Amino acid sequence: MYELNRIADLVEEQIVKGGLRWLANFDEIRRNYAIGDTIFPIYASGGLQEKGFILSRAYSALITPRYKIHFLLFMAPQIDPKALKKIILSCKSKFGQNDWIFLGLVQSQPFEKTAKEAITSIDDKTVGIAAFSLASKEKAVSNNVLGKGLAKQLRLTEPKFETFDLPNYVKSFAIIFCAGTALLVLIALSGLPQAVQPLTLLFMTVFSIIAGYRLYKTRYHTTLSLNSKGFTIREGTKIMEGKWSDYTDVAIYITPRHETCLRLKSNDKKVDLPLSRVGLSRKDSFETIRQLIKRK
Repeated sequence: MYELNRIADLVEEQIVKGGLRWLANFDEIRRNYAIGDTIFPIYASGGLQEKGFILSRAYSALITPRYKIHFLLFMAPQIDPKALKKIILSCKSKFGQNDWIFLGLVQSQPFEKTAKEAITSIDDKTVGIAAFSLASKEKAVSNNVLGKGLAKQLRLTEPKFETFDLPNYVKSFAIIFCAGTALLVLIALSGLPQAVQPLTLLFMTVFSIIAGYRLYKTRYHTTLSLNSKGFTIREGTKIMEGKWSDYTDVAIYITPRHETCLRLKSNDKKVDLPLSRVGLSRKDSFETIRQLIKRK
């Protein structure tokens, strides 16, 4: 059951960080939400309306359907067709007739054939289902638009965390801008003084914004992927993988740049998981990873 509880924490983190924003703008999350006698570890509600700039909000208010969107996560060792039907009927009776319902189902055992067929045969256009088996790593998806969209966005077996790192982007911009400006100055000193003027500096600024982002993505942008067996850190094009079983202890580490990491330790090596650079919660991550290390 620990594995299933870990999934609930990771799904909550995905929603908070906007990982399901392509499905809806979820603005409320509840834990252990009850519908009848069924308990959903995660329930999130929201809508399709944008909450950004004035123009996008105005467009959203005039054009976007005002459907209520619901996401529910249900977990059990085994989900059979009878349980699936009960879950769908409970949700349909609880929410509005035109509401969209996204169901994320997770079971620890492999899928039975009847359960998989029951999921894929769902023809209700307002209910999308994406089901995952932790044992077999299989996925079963309802054959409709909502189900396919949920399966594409919801990461359960190996969620990936990342965020835009402004300091490193500024560094990338500065590298390109300084190098480009130095080149312009060199050209001016070589006998072409018009190389340095407001127009060329403006062009260099625009170029540095674009090229700096490219440099940031290929050299500094960091992602952290986690699963029950280990982790993968990607920093630009560099990739480092590790297994929880290789480590014996974990501690919170603050870098000289005041970035928060989780330092994994063993007798002969250590590695830092960059929490603040990928937008992960220190408290929740520490407890989750500590449990993963202790499970070996």
